[in-house]
Amino acid sequence: MPMRLPRLLLALLVLGLAVVAPLHAQGQSSPYTVILPVTDTSEAQRDAAFADGLAQVLARVAGGQDLRSKPGYADALKGAPGMVQQYQYQRAGTGLALQASFDQGAVRQLIAKLGVAGAGAKPPVLAVVQGSDEGVLGRDSLEALAQAVAARGGTVVYPDPARAPDAKKLAAGDPATLAAVTQQYKTGLILVGKLQGGSGDWTLVSGGQPQHWTAQGVSEDAMLADAGNALADRLGRQLNVIGSTVNDGKLWVGDLRSAMDYAALLSTLRADPTVRQVTTLSAQDDGMLFAVKASVPLPVLAANLAAGGRAIQGGKRDGADASLRWLH
Repeated sequence: MPMRLPRLLLALLVLGLAVVAPLHAQGQSSPYTVILPVTDTSEAQRDAAFADGLAQVLARVAGGQDLRSKPGYADALKGAPGMVQQYQYQRAGTGLALQASFDQGAVRQLIAKLGVAGAGAKPPVLAVVQGSDEGVLGRDSLEALAQAVAARGGTVVYPDPARAPDAKKLAAGDPATLAAVTQQYKTGLILVGKLQGGSGDWTLVSGGQPQHWTAQGVSEDAMLADAGNALADRLGRQLNVIGSTVNDGKLWVGDLRSAMDYAALLSTLRADPTVRQVTTLSAQDDGMLFAVKASVPLPVLAANLAAGGRAIQGGKRDGADASLRWLH
């Protein structure tokens, strides 16, 4: 018979267990690599693409913060070619694209020089968008959406059209469907869309919480670009809160069923760049209460943790500033 969680917690604390479970990768590609459209292979086009690419990478690594007003930002983009580790040209539909990878250390040094508190790269957004024929659109069809999200420091991943997750269950925040998405795509951020006629029906699911809106456009690309910007705006308000002071609070996490769940949760908390300190306070049934010191308010921390896909946001809990439910 398995031990109940409080006994298991006591055993873990007595043994001094720290972190035994590695974090899952947070995306399917490096935040330091970008792909940008170019018209030719000239040096001028290449350098302009490098500058655009560095702007995207800086926004990604800074957690989506808008850095354009920072002193020295424009001059930093002029030095983009010197920060590229490798690049190559590739075909993109009927045109040409440039893939560039930037030096990780140089990017982090530049962010620090700009006086920005790095929040870490956000998980990608899984785009499950249906066209007017009910089919799920792929990478080529969603290019305008991806470009709008990339310009705001985000990344987009795409499901296999033949094996796409159930859009209705995703839009409803079904925990089992979200857990399957996390396992395959390493994210808790999902954009569910439906294009029909001159309008788009959209639902952003962030940490299990759906946000719905509709929009119209003069063309499909215009609607996709608008959806990308609306998505970035919503995620920015929810996730891109960077504090300058330390926030003390309590976080409740429910549905922890084993020692591995507990260890994976601690690993996730301690790997978050905004978390300064975590202390386990108590356990009840299948949940635990933690004291957390973080550079963001506890509700923002919970939203960011849920965006990674391992948990969804929970309801109000007495004695806690925020709550999560661990996904299996």
